[in-house]
Amino acid sequence: MSETTQREIIACEECDLLQLGAPLMPGSSLRCRRCRAELGRGRTNGPEYALAFAIASAVLLVISNVFPIVGLSINGNLVQTTLAGSVRMLYTHGTWPLAVLVFMTTILMPVLQTLAMLWLLVPLHFGRVPWRAVEGFRLFQLSRPWGMTEVLILGLLVALVKLAHIAKVVPGTALWSFVVLMLLLAAASAAFDPHEIWSRISAGKNGNGAWRPPPLKLRRRAVTASAYGLVLCEECGLLLRDPARSGMHACPRCKAHLHRRKPASLSRTWAFLTAAMVLYIPANVLPVMNTSSLFGAQKDTIMSGVVYLWISGSWPLAVLVFVASIVVPMLKILGLAYLAVSTQLHSQWLPVQRTRIYRTIELVGRWSMLDIYVITMLVALVQFHALATIEAGPAAIAFGAVVVLTLLASMAFDPRLIWDAAERDHVRVK
Repeated sequence: MSETTQREIIACEECDLLQLGAPLMPGSSLRCRRCRAELGRGRTNGPEYALAFAIASAVLLVISNVFPIVGLSINGNLVQTTLAGSVRMLYTHGTWPLAVLVFMTTILMPVLQTLAMLWLLVPLHFGRVPWRAVEGFRLFQLSRPWGMTEVLILGLLVALVKLAHIAKVVPGTALWSFVVLMLLLAAASAAFDPHEIWSRISAGKNGNGAWRPPPLKLRRRAVTASAYGLVLCEECGLLLRDPARSGMHACPRCKAHLHRRKPASLSRTWAFLTAAMVLYIPANVLPVMNTSSLFGAQKDTIMSGVVYLWISGSWPLAVLVFVASIVVPMLKILGLAYLAVSTQLHSQWLPVQRTRIYRTIELVGRWSMLDIYVITMLVALVQFHALATIEAGPAAIAFGAVVVLTLLASMAFDPRLIWDAAERDHVRVK
């Protein structure tokens, strides 16, 4: 099996199937032959492109957070706000949980993601091993799922449509900066390949890229890494001997704890999911926004906001808000509940389709934050005390909690458990 020893052995992160890698041309991708998850993508000078995009993102992050993002002009008075000013306004009005959530997802996490990439890529560009590379990678892995610049841009678009019915909207410098930043961060994340970065770091430390997977002779029938007594490091993707058998409980490369499957995956998924189910009701029933004006007070729910956009003629945005704020959270809860129940019952029914459901939930989960960002902009700008003021309602906090809890539930769920029931019947775990 000389071919096996020359080609890289890959374990799929979503179904645990062991496969042989293959050379990739730029623009091509390698997918799992069982669940169709992406195993790798061909890139040309990926770290160099990622570094260029990260440097540009760092510059735009400063501009985006220093200059006004949008302004509102009424009767000659111009009210402008920065993103940090919007967060401060939420905190001043007493909705500090919402202020913390917006600050983390739109300011802190994009900054940490950019800094982590620069931390790792700048030394590698000059042929040096990054200082404390393990911490840099963990910072990147922590911040990447929670940075939601692209959702913020759509939220700003919806807010501008609503504000245009109140007064003249004046786009700020930071608005255009955020649009470009969204594209640059996406490009930097796409070009940043953790496996390639780790290979360069390993080569720099050891001279020959040590830390190779244990030698194997692959069988003809489809088997998993677990069936061979192997475990995949969830942080850096290194394939290692099962810690229960080897006595090695930390990855030798990134020092992360090794687990055959995510610890207490189903229990944690159910805990987050149950809390999200409970909070989903007040999030849609209670007022998400309170408006006070010369004509009286008005309390708006998420659905009434959708109706307002529809009646005002902005039906594309009405559909967008309805899908992102009502349909997506409900489908995420139902989808995760279905995955958890079927996995707990060791169901072998349609594992490929169930894996795709999980992948879709992971993809669309963050877009539910759309309404939170709309509320943030409205609260920050509509503060004409003599004419009108807007404050966040109790449903806004409940809705923000639903979004966070469903994201945590999807992160806690281990899709490899879907395939364990099928493997249990014809593969004996050694």
